[in-house]
Amino acid sequence: MDYNNLPKDKFVFAKREGKIADKKLETKPIGSFRDAMRRFRKNKSSVAAAVIILILFLYAFIVPMASHYTIEDRDGYYKMLRPRSKLFSWLGWDGCMKQQESQAGYDYYGSIGFEYGQSAIRSVQGKEIDANTGNPIYQVYVDSYEVVGFTYVDLVKEEYEALKEYQSKTGIQVVYPMPANYKTDFVAVTNGANLWYMLADESDKTSGEARDHDEEGRPIYVANYLKKSNKTYGQYDSIRLNIPGDGDDGQYYVYAVKNQTGYHLRVLYKEYYRYVHGYYADHLFGTNQHGQDIFVCLAYGARLSFLLAICVSVINLFIGVIYGAIEGYYGGVADMIMERITEILDGMPFIVVATLFQMHLSRKVGPVVSLIFAFVLAGWLGIAYRVRTQFYRFKNQEYVLAARTLGASDKRLIFRHILPNSVGTIITGTVLIIPSVIFSESMLTYLGIVNMETSGYTSVGTLLSHGQTYMSTNPHILLFPALFISLLEIAFNLFGNGLRDAFNPSLRGADE
Repeated sequence: MDYNNLPKDKFVFAKREGKIADKKLETKPIGSFRDAMRRFRKNKSSVAAAVIILILFLYAFIVPMASHYTIEDRDGYYKMLRPRSKLFSWLGWDGCMKQQESQAGYDYYGSIGFEYGQSAIRSVQGKEIDANTGNPIYQVYVDSYEVVGFTYVDLVKEEYEALKEYQSKTGIQVVYPMPANYKTDFVAVTNGANLWYMLADESDKTSGEARDHDEEGRPIYVANYLKKSNKTYGQYDSIRLNIPGDGDDGQYYVYAVKNQTGYHLRVLYKEYYRYVHGYYADHLFGTNQHGQDIFVCLAYGARLSFLLAICVSVINLFIGVIYGAIEGYYGGVADMIMERITEILDGMPFIVVATLFQMHLSRKVGPVVSLIFAFVLAGWLGIAYRVRTQFYRFKNQEYVLAARTLGASDKRLIFRHILPNSVGTIITGTVLIIPSVIFSESMLTYLGIVNMETSGYTSVGTLLSHGQTYMSTNPHILLFPALFISLLEIAFNLFGNGLRDAFNPSLRGADE
């Protein structure tokens, strides 16, 4: 057919009236960021990882502000308490621990709560006889919060009067009778605040409790022996006598001994703790070897790790993008010289650099700032390499050449045409810096290269390092920091993979 001489009657007007134009879009346009988020939401594992990261982040910043406890709270009596939660007590999260005790230990723990009606031993899970000694061995389930029992405190007169007034108003007994050591003139308290009962052999504290004919312990309170020895009551306060007759069967109680500064008294520690702080001790993750609440300490450590990692990521992003963009865009001699510089920095061992900075720089700027310098010195190299690669990939594309032909400046070509196409790789690399920094910081503090523990803050690595010592006896000290760092690393890796796929320009607009 001769297409050059077609007759006019073969042509028909498509539209005789009005203007011919494209149809109006019936749906809203989808931008690149919205398209990336749409594809990210389809990755269920990455979404779950993002939720986990958000929960850990909120935990790190909310718990230190909302909790009763702070990192500076240290309690020498409530050390290495087991985790306790009313919500999960049915799972064994009840603050108790299994122990193997001799007869003396069994008597000691069993008698702690005798005076206020609550034993430290929750249950006896077994009893056997030692084949070598013939002595009984008990398998007991002990409440770690109750084993503290009683303790001695020294108060000035005003504090002591305030405590007595608190007892009168609330009806809660805090101060309990003083036991005596009648081997030393009846009044020297040397056997411990929980040994209110007479021992089978006073010269041997491991002899166990002396029992009377009713199989009950015999109390050795101070005033009983004061009466028998005809001592005066001048140095004592709050003596209560309970004498039904003229015999010696009545009980004499001494609640405080005067000293040079005030009064020396015996208190039930859990009630005294409540009197001082306004609440009972209750630790969701237990306490560590210093008596600090692990739930709060871990939040403080996580907050420090997050802030450190975010700060390092932002600095590395800024340096890496600029450095990599210059390398990739201009190439040639500039690229060659800059690549040699990166190779020198990349060859420096990170642990050596961090150690040197901690040995010398930390004296002037502190351990946190010197650690930031160590991370930044060569931490931006990965981002710079990714940006450089992306610029070599896109700078000779047709749309870049067209923009250059139309007179676009180098700055516009870099930031408007090339860099946006590299944003997926850049974002992924930046996000993955965060877990890398947290893990490296934890490793350095765990090894003792960096000391991040002060009275005001700590780190996850420090908690791991301290918990290692008590791995066999108190595993909860190590367990929770280890779970945190493991969960964080896994979540960030899944989250980074989802971001990488979501911002991949080759998948833009694709229906998956």
